[in-house]
Amino acid sequence: MSRRPPAILRRLARLPRAREGATLVEFGFIAPMLCLLLVGAFDVGHTLYMQSVVQGAVQNAARQGTLESTSGESSLPRDAIDQAVKNQILPLNRNADIRINRRFYRTFSDAAAAKSEEFTDTASGPYSDGKCNNGEPFVDVNNNGRFDRDGADSADHAGARDNIVYTVTVSYPRMFPLHRFIGGSDTTTITASTILANQPYGDQGQYGAPSNANCGIGMPGFDQPTPEPAP
Repeated sequence: MSRRPPAILRRLARLPRAREGATLVEFGFIAPMLCLLLVGAFDVGHTLYMQSVVQGAVQNAARQGTLESTSGESSLPRDAIDQAVKNQILPLNRNADIRINRRFYRTFSDAAAAKSEEFTDTASGPYSDGKCNNGEPFVDVNNNGRFDRDGADSADHAGARDNIVYTVTVSYPRMFPLHRFIGGSDTTTITASTILANQPYGDQGQYGAPSNANCGIGMPGFDQPTPEPAP
C-alpha cells in the first residue's frame, strides 16, 4: 500500500494550475498606473477650475477699471480693484502668489501688436543681443522716458478711450503631487489677461512728437529700460 504524499506537497503540485487570486495580482500591476491617472485627472481639473476663476475675476476687474474714477495718478481705486481680484483667488489657494499688471495703449491694434519701441542695437560684442541695455538710442514714442519692450505705457497715464491690458498671473504649489511621478515643476502658473477700452468720458489724449533717448547700462541678454541719468 502506497503512502499519500504530504499535504504540502499536494498543494505545491496544484500551484501551477491554480487561478485563485489572479485578479488581485493583476490589479496590483495596474493599480499604480490607475492611481497616477487619477492624480493627473484631479490636477488638470483643479487647474482648469483655477483658470476659469482667474479669468472671470480678470474680466470683472477690467470692466470696473474702465471707469473714469479709476483713471489718473492716484492708485487707490486701482488698488481696490486688485484687492477684490485677490479676494476671489486666495480662498482657492492661500499660498498663491498673485501678480497684477496694467499697461495702456492708445489703440486696440497697438495693444494687439505689443510692438517694442524702435532702438539701434550695439553693432558687435556681448551687447549685440537684441536688447536695449548698453546705452543704445531708442525712439521714445510715448515720451515716458523709458524703453518699453511692449510699446505700452503705465496705467496711471491712461485716460478716456485708451485701451488697458489687464493681466493677472497666479503661481501656487501644485494641489496634487503629480510632478513627483512624472517630473516637472512643483508650481502651477496661470495667466489671464483682457483688453478693454476706457469709457468715453472725455477726449482721448494724444502723444506729442516722439523724442530720442538712450537705454541704461545693464547685463547682456536683459533689457535695461531706465535711461542713464543726465550728467
